[in-house]
Amino acid sequence: MQAVRRPARRAAEADVGWATVTDSTVRAGSLVGRSPAPSPQRLLEELVPPRHFAAETFDTYRPDPAHPSQAAALDRLRQAAAAVVGVEQSGGWLRRRRRGRPPALYLDGGFGVGKTHLLAALAHAVGREGTAYGTFVEYTNLVGALGFRATVEALAAHRLVCIDEFELDDPGDTVLMSRLLRELADRGVALAATSNTLPESLGEGRFAAEDFLREIQALAERFEVLRIDGEDYRHRRPVTDRTGLPDEAVRAALTGRDDATLDDFGDLLEHLAHVHPSRYGALLDGVALVGLTGVRPVLRQDVALRLVVLVDRLYDRDVPVLLGGSGEQGLFSAEMLHGGYRKKYYRALSRLGALAADGAAIA
Repeated sequence: MQAVRRPARRAAEADVGWATVTDSTVRAGSLVGRSPAPSPQRLLEELVPPRHFAAETFDTYRPDPAHPSQAAALDRLRQAAAAVVGVEQSGGWLRRRRRGRPPALYLDGGFGVGKTHLLAALAHAVGREGTAYGTFVEYTNLVGALGFRATVEALAAHRLVCIDEFELDDPGDTVLMSRLLRELADRGVALAATSNTLPESLGEGRFAAEDFLREIQALAERFEVLRIDGEDYRHRRPVTDRTGLPDEAVRAALTGRDDATLDDFGDLLEHLAHVHPSRYGALLDGVALVGLTGVRPVLRQDVALRLVVLVDRLYDRDVPVLLGGSGEQGLFSAEMLHGGYRKKYYRALSRLGALAADGAAIA
């Protein structure tokens, strides 16, 4: 499958109150100076495919002939989309079909085989009004912001709920999501999810589907696992140790830009502790470039996990990042990279590396 990375687009400006920096030659704002308070309605409205996949459809997915499972998954998802919207094709005509048990599909595979592309294509095929699309973390954060019952009621109004990067590294969150998905399925909501896999596991057993099914006991008989084999279409190795730019170079690159932010890394990490992760998307309203000086290793796991969520939101919005200090070198400790949250950290390093490369090109 081939894909083209689209350039970052400037987000809609928002009145969130810019905090200026001391250097008068730099007009960049500050993430630390922002305290967004998005409404519950906005949190729900943001459950859409990320900008990175905003234009992807079934037709833009190119299965690799060397891996038939990709074409098989594409065909199955086309069928699922038709089932969700309640139509089937017969003799060249589309006709309404009585809805049975809603489909529940799980896409299992390595990096770069198109799982998220296919998930976004399914969401687009069903339609914006009938679909909620978010990552595993976004849904757990939504429950934290709205409460469990309110989240169920809001999501149950959709025909399809898509969960990208379903994770099994936190037992509490997994139990929470299992209960949420079970209630949605019982209400007739179709489900679709993808797994995430460590870069070092490419070409091996990948995600243990049986573990996933065991964790969501009540949904085990509902889910159909679609294995998607193949190589990373980007044919790249994740860069997880990119060195940082000189802090002065970061500041210079932001000179005269009112659509950029500039913060000390430590100050930003401290600020994130006072902003609910469900608001990190709103934190980036109007931001087209993020500059961070004094980047250094993160020593505490709670701080590191908040940083992971911010990186995900930056990646969803294609916001380039300028990293000063030590950059990605040693950002997460060896203990973190081998612990229960290692999937999150490797994903964050891979995504941050891509965003930092875009930022370095600007600098």
